[in-house]
Amino acid sequence: MVNTALQKQYPFSDNKLDLDGLGYHYLDEGVGPPVVMVHGNPSWSFYYRNLALALRDRYRCIVPDHIGCGLSDKPGDDRYDYTLSRRVDDLERLLEHLGIRENITLVVHDWGGMIGMAYAVRHPERIKRLVILNTGAFHLPQTKPFPLGLRICRDTFIGTLLVRGFNAFSVGASFVGCKHNPMDTELRALYQLPYDSWQNRIATLRFVQDIPLSPGDRGYDLVSSVADGIGQFSALPMLICWGELDFVFDKHFLAEWRQRFPAAELHSYPDCGHYILEDAKEEVIPLISAFLDNTEQV
Repeated sequence: MVNTALQKQYPFSDNKLDLDGLGYHYLDEGVGPPVVMVHGNPSWSFYYRNLALALRDRYRCIVPDHIGCGLSDKPGDDRYDYTLSRRVDDLERLLEHLGIRENITLVVHDWGGMIGMAYAVRHPERIKRLVILNTGAFHLPQTKPFPLGLRICRDTFIGTLLVRGFNAFSVGASFVGCKHNPMDTELRALYQLPYDSWQNRIATLRFVQDIPLSPGDRGYDLVSSVADGIGQFSALPMLICWGELDFVFDKHFLAEWRQRFPAAELHSYPDCGHYILEDAKEEVIPLISAFLDNTEQV
């Protein structure tokens, strides 16, 4: 039943790029100006399916699955370095492989914000527009305590057991990620589909363990450089769509985006959660579509 449901909701051609012997899965749908959609944790390219369907008649939608996620390979630590810098390198290699080097619209969510914006800071001349969905591209705001649930997953063996043994992170996100329009059983199963064993949940855990909180943490300096560099995009068209009931990327993160980009077009939803493309899809997907069309000639 699940595979049939996946084919119905995710009617795309599969593509894979060989990254040093690892299969890096991505969607490449439609023709036109490139729209690169970068997912976070514990989701996968499935999160962007409805947006890709809405845009592919006039845009080229590129949607990768990070290594360890979605339909990409899920290697052990001996074959892949599960770090932010490697994620950015992977995205860069994909876009170079596809010859996408200009007029890029970046759509970012969750960890996709750090990955996508790190790429943008590397290649600012390639970026045309930004769509920001419940994410960050800077350190944890000073006003925001680090959530206890993430702390347990990041720093304890119990967290490892919960995430890799019981798929707690993916299962939990599928329940709490939508507040206004909760996922039904079938949809939750599709979000969890790639993460069906201890081995296949490695990236779900490594993403959390890779969150840099203090100087000296792996990736801390990279986050600092991205945070210092994103101001150069203040003149670009930017759309922010935000679910205010996100337990991580909440009002504190939104306030930081607003302070850094006061001219951005903002649509904030007080009754929606982390998976804003699911929770408010009837509003947000047309908003993104219209934003792209209205700014195409800018």
